[in-house]
Parts: sequence; C-alpha cells; structure tokens
Amino acid sequence: MKKLQTDIQYKKWLADLKNKVRSIQIKAAIAVNKELLTFYWELGADIVQRQSTTNWGDSFLSQLSADLMDEFPDMKGFSVRNLKYVRQWYLFYCSDLQTGSPAIGQQLVAQFEYESRQHAGKFVKQDISPIIQIPWGHNIVVITKIKNVDEAIFYVQKTIQNNWSRAVLTHHIESGLYSREGKAITNFHATLPTPQSDLARQTLKDPYKFDFLNLREKHDEKELEDALINHVTKFLFVVLSCPIA
Repeated sequence: MKKLQTDIQYKKWLADLKNKVRSIQIKAAIAVNKELLTFYWELGADIVQRQSTTNWGDSFLSQLSADLMDEFPDMKGFSVRNLKYVRQWYLFYCSDLQTGSPAIGQQLVAQFEYESRQHAGKFVKQDISPIIQIPWGHNIVVITKIKNVDEAIFYVQKTIQNNWSRAVLTHHIESGLYSREGKAITNFHATLPTPQSDLARQTLKDPYKFDFLNLREKHDEKELEDALINHVTKFLFVVLSCPIA
C-alpha cells in the first residue's frame, strides 16, 4: 500500500482519474441544469400564453403554485415568487419591449424552439444556449439587475468564460463592467466550467437542481447517483432525437 502511494505512475494515474470524475460530475450537473431551465422556459411560455388568452389574471399563479407544491412539496421552483421569476425570465429574452436590440433574444427563442422539437430517428449536434449553461440563481441575478438583452448575454458569457460565482457576477454587474468593456461576444463557443471553480461548485450544489431531481430529504449517495444518471440519459435522448434543420 505505502509503495503505491509513493509510486509516480500510480500518483499520476490517480490524479487523472480524479480530474475525470470531476469533469463527469460537472457534465452531469450541466445536463440536469439544462433540463431544469428548458422546463422553466417552456413553463414561462405557457404562463405568458395562458395569461394572454384566458381571464385567469395574475392570481392564477397562486393557485398554480399551491397545486404544484401539493404534488411536489420539496420543490422550491414552484413557489409563487419563483413562478414570477420564470415568467420574467422568459419575457426578458423574447419580448420586443426590451430597451435594447431584441436580435439576440429572438435568436435564443428560436434556438429553444428548435431544440424542443423531437422526432425519433432524427439526429442533430446542437450547442447549449449560454443562458441555460449557468445555474438558475445566476439567471435571476441577470434578469433582476439588467434591462438590456445584449448586456445580459455579455454577463452570461463572461460568467461561463471566467467561472464566476453568483457573488462575483453581481459585483461585476453593479460595478458596470459592460459599460467599460463594450459589446457581448457574438462568436461564443460553449465550454464546461473549470472543475475547481466557484461556478462549477454552484452548478453542482444548486438547490433548485436537486429539488428538480425530487429526491428524499435524506437521500443517500446511491440514490443521488441514480437520479443524476436517469436525468442525463433523458437529456441525451432528447438531444439525439432532435430533427435535422
């Protein structure tokens, strides 16, 4: 045993395995995060559509919250407050009433609609939209502190590139980084968070994501692993089922 602990080849192999595990954990967390936020996007669209075509009014969110929380009591995402954030998040990126150019928002909407179409036997390779690469808490910070879509995308992309925590993101928004550095990055390429970064840790520990998995309060590691694998499998099935444009 002691000989292995001092063996250079073994130590290098062990270090590589640890890095691989961390990378897989992040990929799994991002897959679950994408499913959660894609669901929020579709929910936001449903809420907006039904409020515009029915006489339910804003009060129906309270009833919807009560009914969903009755079925899923451990999910924070179905509180009235969060349902309002979900609606606000959807409207932020798709509404023509934004003070900035709606072009990026329309592009994101089109991408979401494209990814949501599923037909068996059709395959497509699609990059993840940047706004669903960051945790829900980061998205709430963006839509509550920024009024312009271009500026919002700038901060989302900077968060992913620099692995910002929510606190660091908030600091840069409040200090006006966008006004000093300029435009959002148009040629953005999706990347995974650095395994040891604050963004990776917050993605892995996002409470909304774990509530979404609907685990028991005192879940064991095996149950957590099984739930993650189940959601990653569903995510991969959705991606491979998307139609070719």
